[in-house]
Amino acid sequence: MNDILWTPTKERADASTMAEFERFLKDQRGLTFEDYNAMWEWSVTDLDGFWSAIWDYFDVQASAPYTTVMAKRQMPGAEWCPGAMLNYTDQIMKHVDSQPDGDALIVQSETFGRKRLSWSELRAQVASVAAHLRDMGVTKGDRVVAVLPNTETAMIAFLATASIGAIWSLCAPDMGHVAILDRFKQIEPKVLIAQDGYVHAGKTVDRREILAGLEAALPSLVQCVTVPFVGDLPKGHMAWDSLLDRDAPYESTQVPFDHPLWIVYSSGTTGNPKPIVHGHGGIILESAKQSLHHDLRRGGRYCWLTSSGWIMWNSQFTALGQGTTVAMFDGAPNYPDMGVIWRFVADEKLDFFGAGAAFFSGCMKAGLTPRDEVDLSALRSLGSTGSPLSSDAYDWIYAQVKEDVWLAPISGGTDLAGAFVLGHPGMPVRAGEMQCRALGNAVRAFDEDGNDLTGVVGELVCTEPLPSMPLFFWGDDDGSRLHDSYFDTYPGIWRHGDWIEINENGGSVIYGRSDATINRKGLRLGSAEIYQAVEGLDEVMDSLVVDLEFLGRESFMPLFVVPAQGVAFDDAFKDKINAAIRKNVSARFIPNEIIEVAEIPRTLSGKKLEVPVKKLLLGQDPEKVVNRDSMANPDSFDFYVAYANARATQKD
Repeated sequence: MNDILWTPTKERADASTMAEFERFLKDQRGLTFEDYNAMWEWSVTDLDGFWSAIWDYFDVQASAPYTTVMAKRQMPGAEWCPGAMLNYTDQIMKHVDSQPDGDALIVQSETFGRKRLSWSELRAQVASVAAHLRDMGVTKGDRVVAVLPNTETAMIAFLATASIGAIWSLCAPDMGHVAILDRFKQIEPKVLIAQDGYVHAGKTVDRREILAGLEAALPSLVQCVTVPFVGDLPKGHMAWDSLLDRDAPYESTQVPFDHPLWIVYSSGTTGNPKPIVHGHGGIILESAKQSLHHDLRRGGRYCWLTSSGWIMWNSQFTALGQGTTVAMFDGAPNYPDMGVIWRFVADEKLDFFGAGAAFFSGCMKAGLTPRDEVDLSALRSLGSTGSPLSSDAYDWIYAQVKEDVWLAPISGGTDLAGAFVLGHPGMPVRAGEMQCRALGNAVRAFDEDGNDLTGVVGELVCTEPLPSMPLFFWGDDDGSRLHDSYFDTYPGIWRHGDWIEINENGGSVIYGRSDATINRKGLRLGSAEIYQAVEGLDEVMDSLVVDLEFLGRESFMPLFVVPAQGVAFDDAFKDKINAAIRKNVSARFIPNEIIEVAEIPRTLSGKKLEVPVKKLLLGQDPEKVVNRDSMANPDSFDFYVAYANARATQKD
């Protein structure tokens, strides 16, 4: 069992929202549990009892009640809370009257500077934008899309859209023209809201040409709204600020529990992005439940460092829905230096800060010591996601960030707009391990025959429905694409596509994508273990490994590495990498070849493009294995194409 790095005091554990929920279950439902795992077992067995308790505890606002929690307990095709009429935005606006002048949003933007929005201002601006959308002819079920950074504009526009029963979809402004069109053309939007440029790492980025191309390629648009920064307002467009002028009352259109709320997308690195539709009610319940695992409450100050193109942008509403202040950072996380984010955390007195695992790893590699550089006395909780957080990063956080901080990495996905495994404020933190499975999420590790595994790496599956699972994929009329994405391996059971190991205490480790699995002579391994060994070396900045399985031939496993500045790429360097793998993983996973590269190709949300590189090296068409517009660094892929061609020539 891994070393314990932090244990909550009894006072902190008892004061957590999770403990409050447990007391609610005891007082209102007569339920007591020996430990968290017993509570989790109840939550994934008695779905009606658990989700009705979440509904009641969080005081879900509904104009009509549900007739039953689950009308159909099946996957796919589960039916939740028939009869209920509600609106997602009501769950947020219910917090306004109790703290009208309190901070709702704090925005630190490299483009616009710092802004503050009170709860009453948030409600007023949402109501004003909603009134203008109605004037444009937007009604229930219409799509409103946006190309906006992580600022208050996107938050307001989403809430206004949802409040009238329209459907929201968002892309980050740094996405490529083709990637945005691949998403928005599928859903035929009525309104486009976009910012014509922004500042990143001190440089102004002009997006006017891209946006003009989007407008021309989306014939369904009836109105474009622009946030002008680099130029004048285009002809026929409305200025965003003009949508904030209406003195209108906040009103919400009541919709059924399963009415579409937003459309999010798979990474789009291969094939056409899957337009994933989530519903109002499902997101309300999942967000409320997840807030227990984050220990969020009114009066807290929360930030997750995220692009507007990542599902963690949506997760900011989990905090807002609990009356928590959301602090947003829009800019380069390493400009003017890597300490800029930690100064933001300190200046805004955040008590919860989350980021991608790559951010923490980057800070560790850069030798940052935030505990010595800024005042983190307000910081109580840290979150991490996007990729597995290494044990080294756990150690760095407790040594160089804060000794008394609750570190709670999570792992979930865009697909369900939530987490499968995550934190618990009343449990100890162990190095390299996520604390528990999420309440209501029947997470298991399966072998290829569908047997439940404990203490062994297996496929991450979910054996019971979740209210936030996709309602459908847009345009997938017969449901075949949805079925093939999650339910084709284990009938009636969700297969997520990750490797997970769940120990006897319910803690877990994610080992990376199962479709990028390494299989060396029958021994399977997720790539994360190799990355932890390789990137644990000071001489290595980044790496990517794939296992190429050839019909009738032994597999070939190349390892691509980015050496640290000034490090010679020589035999001694390679020997050190191999020794680290031999020591920390197994000699069986020594790579066949180590290749020096300038960059590791990544998605816009920071994930390594293991599967596209794997497909490329197995001989597939470079134009088909990856959509470069969905990459953070598209030019980096040129090296891998050249490498693939060279290998093909050698084999010939």
